[in-house]
Amino acid sequence: MDPSKRRKKEQGIIDAAIEVLNDTGFQSSRMDDIAQAAGVTKVTLYSYFDSKDNLYMAVIYRAFQALTDVFYATIDANKEESGLVSTIAIFESFFNFCERNYLFSEAILDYFSLIRNISRGVESQNGASNISQSTYFNRVRDLQNLPLKLTVKEMERGIEDGSIKSGIDCMLHTIQGWTMVVGYTKLMSATVKNQAPLLNVNLKSLKTLSLEFAEKALAK
Repeated sequence: MDPSKRRKKEQGIIDAAIEVLNDTGFQSSRMDDIAQAAGVTKVTLYSYFDSKDNLYMAVIYRAFQALTDVFYATIDANKEESGLVSTIAIFESFFNFCERNYLFSEAILDYFSLIRNISRGVESQNGASNISQSTYFNRVRDLQNLPLKLTVKEMERGIEDGSIKSGIDCMLHTIQGWTMVVGYTKLMSATVKNQAPLLNVNLKSLKTLSLEFAEKALAK
């Protein structure tokens, strides 16, 4: 098959997988359903992805691509603003990304759990050793730290323009920002359609409070 046609079909399969996973989740999804959604036979599906785990890794790669695109767009939209404004906008865009793309946010968290298991030499239930050999796993490895680096760069710009206090550990504050978003994402998973309050706390208010704390921690 012509390489361009093969790539197009491969991307169509990934699109179908995202559609199915959005409806059923990873654990309940079946390769039969994905093949049907993609309009291919199961044999054809397995010729592109030899397991559901490896197909999920392609979805994870798509998630990181989407998140990176959001970060680049946010930085570009705030290039005339201070580094502090841009940094907080990045955190807010990450919150919004997780709200709009629950599958992608879960996929990113699953990836970091996988990395932790591999680094500990633990074979996960999802076949960590097999996934780590996939092409998409290596693509994700090349991309995984870019959103963090983009955030650090904007913090460093804020130190230079005087909007962010000097002497802070930019990577530490970036990781702190990620942890507040991850916590928010986990709380969302405990709600009904991301709307039901948890312990009578409105999650939108929690997001606002988290962003205010982040700004106070960074502002000069």
